[in-house]
Amino acid sequence: MAEEYDLVILGGGTGGYVAAIRAAQLGLKVAVVEKEKLGGTCLHKGCIPSKAFLRSAEVYHTAKTSEDFGVNTEGVSLDFNKVQSRKDNIVNQLYKGVQYLLNKGDIHVYKGHGRILGPSIFSPSPGTISVEMDSGEENEMLIPKNVIIATGSRPNTLPGMDPDGKQILTSDEALELENLPSSIIIIGGGVIGIEWASMLSDFGVEVTVLEYSRRILPGEDEEVSKEIASQLKKRGVKIVTNAKVLPEKTKRETDVTIYALEGEKEQAYQAKSVLLSVGRKANTEDIGLQNTDIVVEKGFVQTNKWQQTKESHIYAIGDVIGGMQLAHVASHEGIIAVEHMTENHPHPLDFSLVARCTYSRPEVASIGLTEEQAREEGYDTKIGTFPFKAIGKALVNGDASGFVKFIADKETDDLLGVHMVGSHVTDLISEAAVAKLLDAASFEVAEAIHPHPTLSEIIGEAALAVDGKAIHS
Repeated sequence: MAEEYDLVILGGGTGGYVAAIRAAQLGLKVAVVEKEKLGGTCLHKGCIPSKAFLRSAEVYHTAKTSEDFGVNTEGVSLDFNKVQSRKDNIVNQLYKGVQYLLNKGDIHVYKGHGRILGPSIFSPSPGTISVEMDSGEENEMLIPKNVIIATGSRPNTLPGMDPDGKQILTSDEALELENLPSSIIIIGGGVIGIEWASMLSDFGVEVTVLEYSRRILPGEDEEVSKEIASQLKKRGVKIVTNAKVLPEKTKRETDVTIYALEGEKEQAYQAKSVLLSVGRKANTEDIGLQNTDIVVEKGFVQTNKWQQTKESHIYAIGDVIGGMQLAHVASHEGIIAVEHMTENHPHPLDFSLVARCTYSRPEVASIGLTEEQAREEGYDTKIGTFPFKAIGKALVNGDASGFVKFIADKETDDLLGVHMVGSHVTDLISEAAVAKLLDAASFEVAEAIHPHPTLSEIIGEAALAVDGKAIHS
């Protein structure tokens, strides 16, 4: 028997379940179709488990260097089974929380594979959802007024380098390792690759990063990229840029051998394992898009500023539409979609107001334009940079690497971008996000009184530095 809903969401990841909760708050009858576990990639294969690993790596590093704090420890060792167990416990706790929230909102969850049907006896327009149930029961038919596609993404691979869970890995397989390899080659120096490089280095793995671009973290400000590369190299991470990997030449023996072109020269690299960090691919296959007029370009579903596809009653959010593939972006897009379909007049997403974070050691966080982007857009800029080594709390914490950089419009004083590298900057970036949201000038940020001693003092100092007024430099 067909069940009618105001909204059916394909995918129960961060974007999907947040959209479901917001829709329920607005009084809609909502169903979520999820073939795996609620919480999606972020909770089970991405944000949360990887950050649990990163925290264990940070604690291990701190324990090994505790003598710097006057704390003598002997026989510090890593129990990777307990690292895995801790990660699993955190994920399970949050998974139960998501289940509770959907149950609280009286949101119906169908465990199975959902497909969009074309016009049929159920509806004159595309959008009826056929759910192939995991239980093996007869397909469920869901008839919604609106649909949100939130099917997410999966790691990209390279031809001839299919993951086997041991020698060739994506982040999915790496999160389930029983034992750490003694050495690893990471192909790709973007956010995911650098987080894994930092983590595995702290765990004692010999790490080589092969990056196709001329620098790692190519989407970040160049000064930030240089700083994080410098810090990783000091820890023994080998970073090779302008490296074009030749996957067809890969050899899998006792070690894996990877070949890469560096200019005209072909170079071989060997390690016990290889981690592919070469982007993510949208999950658009076998969800019934061919039964609709929805446009897919370069593998991603196309939407307007309200997250609508070409079928106006079918919306799409998160990784499946490309753009900034971030959990907090997917959640915000989900809220926009729901509020638009319920005529609550949301503001479209402004990507210049989205903070970006890399949870390496040291961390990287940014919002707005890089210095290069500001120049390309024709801005006459003024820049203030302030180092953590001049911040008392950074010295107290034992990590004074990095800096904060403010970029402002010389003519209007408007804040164009903020870029950070250092300890806890993924927490500090939210102040810059509020400043951007409120269209604050750098001098207005500087007027805020930052408590002493805190890491947040660097925000005020960097803002003052834009006009050459920093106090402690």
